[in-house]
Amino acid sequence: MEFIVQKIGMSRTVSVPSTAVTLLKVLDTKVCEVSEGVALVSYSNGKKFNKAIEGQQKKFNLSKEFNRFATITVANGEAGDLDVSGLGEAKLVKSTFKTKGRGFSGAVKRWNFAGGRASHGHRMGKRVGSIGNCEWPGRVQPGKKMPGQYGNTNVSVKNEVISFDAETGILVLKGSVSGANGSLGKVKVAK
Repeated sequence: MEFIVQKIGMSRTVSVPSTAVTLLKVLDTKVCEVSEGVALVSYSNGKKFNKAIEGQQKKFNLSKEFNRFATITVANGEAGDLDVSGLGEAKLVKSTFKTKGRGFSGAVKRWNFAGGRASHGHRMGKRVGSIGNCEWPGRVQPGKKMPGQYGNTNVSVKNEVISFDAETGILVLKGSVSGANGSLGKVKVAK
């Protein structure tokens, strides 16, 4: 069973010793149609609206705020509100979020390279330095750590469930998950 969630932020438990926790809000989701456990669901995010979204809303008899669609595995047998009872008994979940995008980054920031010494007029600074081999193999090896796009990738982490409040839809996980506060992701029941 999968759920679309929004990251609220991090906190910690009041108990001694305290535990770092991440708070996630399970979004209000409507199941549009189900076939063999996989469902087309609709949820609210932003103000995006066009003719295609309007057609889907009319087809599945949805209100105007449900303007995004996704396919996830669900426990529901028929269309309607998403069944979140599975999160109440869950012990372990797999959360997938997109990491913070840092754009085109140098090797020092991206791979924690040391950089050159900062004395006596050298030009090394935060450069990569030599990247090739000698005469053999005479090329740069695949997978060489170099500057490039850093972040903005999907990362999945398994987290232990501390608690779940069905009324408010707040899911409390032990540890951290990727992504900025307010970003959307998926949570899948692992155990």
